[in-house]
Amino acid sequence: MGGAAALEKLVPVLLAFGGGVLLARRKAVPAEASKAFADYAFLFAVPCYLFGNIYAADLGALFDWRAVGGYAAAAALAVLAVAAAAAAYGIREPRAVALRVMAGVQVNTAYFAVPVFITVFGTAAPIFPVLLFQVCVLSLVVIAVMELGRADPAAGGPAARLARALGASLVTPLVLACNAGILLNLLSVHVPKVVLDGAAFVGDSASPVALFALGLHLGGAGLDLRGTTREEMALIAFKCVAFPLLAWAVCGGLFGVRGEWLAYLVLIAAMPTPQNLFIFAQRYDIGVGLSASLVIKTSLVSLLLLPLWLQTVAS
Repeated sequence: MGGAAALEKLVPVLLAFGGGVLLARRKAVPAEASKAFADYAFLFAVPCYLFGNIYAADLGALFDWRAVGGYAAAAALAVLAVAAAAAAYGIREPRAVALRVMAGVQVNTAYFAVPVFITVFGTAAPIFPVLLFQVCVLSLVVIAVMELGRADPAAGGPAARLARALGASLVTPLVLACNAGILLNLLSVHVPKVVLDGAAFVGDSASPVALFALGLHLGGAGLDLRGTTREEMALIAFKCVAFPLLAWAVCGGLFGVRGEWLAYLVLIAAMPTPQNLFIFAQRYDIGVGLSASLVIKTSLVSLLLLPLWLQTVAS
């Protein structure tokens, strides 16, 4: 895929995203409305899309365990690298380290990866296994560290905090939709066509709405490049460049993943830091300013680098 072809693939992405930015900057649509659009995408449209597509998918082909294992190994190495860098930077507080690990390793699936994959590849199916791994493993670890580090006596003991962390990780609409689709698929349960058609109709709106919401958010928040700290630059560079390169090396070099799956995994790793980082930072009162800046700036950098990654993985 040449540079021109990569850009053509991204025109719908740029249109939906840029429309949100433009309307927010012109005050035609209030930036605060991004939350309503984002909630619609996250809580309803994307789960509908995931459920219908997973239910109808060939799970044997969808869960390529060598590919998923390679991505998990790359993510584990990335976690160790970020944690070591944080310690070398003088950061010792476990919650602060966990926040930086999430910023450098987790990816924005619902609001960024899903719409980009739908637009570029016509399907977001390759994201499903990584999404489950991210939510059920990476997010669970981060939430557990955050919960155990809370100073609030009302938060309960370690067992209660871990149970709350597990519950918070497994009851999100995205995970419920994925698990329901997998379970009904494995059990060969017949889902009425009218239900699947309804889920497809709503799911088709997930991509443009999620990108539009992200554009509204970024257009309203603005971008302070001059105020970017060295730590922010390091985390942005790791998330947008080093992690996808690490995924490429580990998945392709060590696990022998080739072809489309290697391209999928590298592009997934190149997705920006998830918006949940900011939500976690607010909830646990740790690194709120850093989190907001990283979500915005990695989204912009990832968008700018997408044509390069598309051209690279397709060559």
